[in-house]
Amino acid sequence: MAKAADLNHTMRVIVLHGKDSFQLVERLKRLQRALDAHAGAPVARFDFDGGSASLADILDELRTYGLLASHKLIVVDRADQFLGVEERRRALERYAEDSAEGSTLVLRSETWRPGNLDKIIVAKGGAIVKCEPPDAATAAGWCVKRALHEHQAELLPAAADALVDRLGTNLARLDSELAKLAAFVAGSSKTSALPKIDAKIVAELVGRTREEQAWEIQSAVLRGSAGGAVAKVRDLVETSQAPEQLLIWSLVDLSRKLHDCARLFAQGEAENSVLRSVKLWGDGAGPTMKMARRLGPERAARLFAECVDLDRRSKQGQAGDVARTIEGFAALFADSVP
Repeated sequence: MAKAADLNHTMRVIVLHGKDSFQLVERLKRLQRALDAHAGAPVARFDFDGGSASLADILDELRTYGLLASHKLIVVDRADQFLGVEERRRALERYAEDSAEGSTLVLRSETWRPGNLDKIIVAKGGAIVKCEPPDAATAAGWCVKRALHEHQAELLPAAADALVDRLGTNLARLDSELAKLAAFVAGSSKTSALPKIDAKIVAELVGRTREEQAWEIQSAVLRGSAGGAVAKVRDLVETSQAPEQLLIWSLVDLSRKLHDCARLFAQGEAENSVLRSVKLWGDGAGPTMKMARRLGPERAARLFAECVDLDRRSKQGQAGDVARTIEGFAALFADSVP
């Protein structure tokens, strides 16, 4: 498995695969810069969509000489779809065995199924590079280096940890936020020293944590206001850019807690016992138990089943406009409070 720094102008076939869009783009940029530097001029680049491109078009471009540049970079996106046809995979295996000297082929894809093609690519001096989101510690360290070298700002370690905690490990989103934070501290700095980004600035300028976002929609629903629930969903989706699946999970989680509480209350359990069994704590414990008592076990069970069905439909692409569907469901959820 090659690293990004290992990609160079001698490689004729390269695979970039994984779910981290930042790495997929950034590593291709680095490769193109290496090719440009070796050629002494910008290489000609040709992009193909693996879902619609023909085998003949790609092979013709790889094997024909460029008219305006001495080297060509051929990029096939959604390469997994292109190679899903056996004839195409076999043809690229043959090409990888005897690739054109004047072309570099890059196959990019979120998903990748290893096979004989990988072995040939590596044996012939190419590379298979996995581009997956890093773990939290690695992402935080990356943020510190990225802020310094690309955004000319010093990101303190505690601030890096806070940033990853709030945004997750998607490097594209982290880099976008770093650019905003660096611009803010540069504009606020009154000295010529390298501007610093601390945890306080991250807390003030970066969106709330996923746990905070989850509690916000649950809190809005528990207040029993349909309008307030819709407004909160819209704010989280459009302003805070909270993942839609997180909001659905929040509703499922709340409905499960309500069902468990209502069932235990119906069995005669005391509040302290219910708190321990359902693992309720913090500000949400009281409102959750109050709503569970009002709902009763049967209505709570129906609400839980509807939330689970919403989760299923969203994952199967059957929920239509997911954001609007969540708004409507949150309103109905809030209205269910007696």
